[in-house]
Amino acid sequence: MSEILIRNEKESDHKIVEYITREAFWNLHGLGCDEHYLVHLMRDHEDFVPKLNYVMEVNGPISILPEYQRQGYSKKLLEYSFEKAVDMGFEVIVIFGSPNNYLGRGFLSCKKYNVCIEEDIYPTAMLVKELKRGSLEGKKWVYSESEVYHIDEEKALKFDEQFEPKEKLYRPSHEEFYILSHSQVLD
Repeated sequence: MSEILIRNEKESDHKIVEYITREAFWNLHGLGCDEHYLVHLMRDHEDFVPKLNYVMEVNGPISILPEYQRQGYSKKLLEYSFEKAVDMGFEVIVIFGSPNNYLGRGFLSCKKYNVCIEEDIYPTAMLVKELKRGSLEGKKWVYSESEVYHIDEEKALKFDEQFEPKEKLYRPSHEEFYILSHSQVLD
C-alpha cells in the first residue's frame, strides 16, 4: 500500500466525499443511489459525531472509490475509526449492511447481542460490534434509527443533479440487499 493519511473530514472535503460516496454506491443497492445525499445531510444532524468523521488519503483523497475497493483500505479506515470511538467512550456500533462486508471486522448478527428493532424483529442486515466487551451482555436492546435516514426522495434527486449524470442500471446486488434488509434472524 502507498502512504496513507487518515484525518478528520474538513469542509473543503465535502464535495469530493459526496462524489466518492456516489461512485462507491451507484447502482449497488438500487437504481442509482442516495447515500451521497445522506452524507450531505448527516453533517448537520444532531446525531452526527464530527470527531468520528474520517477521510483517508492515499496519494490523494479516496473514500473508497470502486477501483480501490478490496485492497485493505476500508479495513484500515474502519479499524482506525473503531480505536477513536473507543477513546471517546463509545461501546457499541450498529450498522445495516451485507454481512459479507462486516463479519471479518468483528460485527455479528444483532440476534447474538439481543439487539432488535420494534416488535422483536432482528433484521438480517443489522449487524452489531461491541467495542467494549460485555457492554450488551444480559439485556435486551431496541435499536432506534436516527431521523436523518428518512430521506426525502425528491430532495435527493434534486441534490444528485449537481453531479455528472450516470446511468441507473439493475444489478443482482439490489435483490441481495433487499432480501438482507427485509428478512430477519429467527431462533
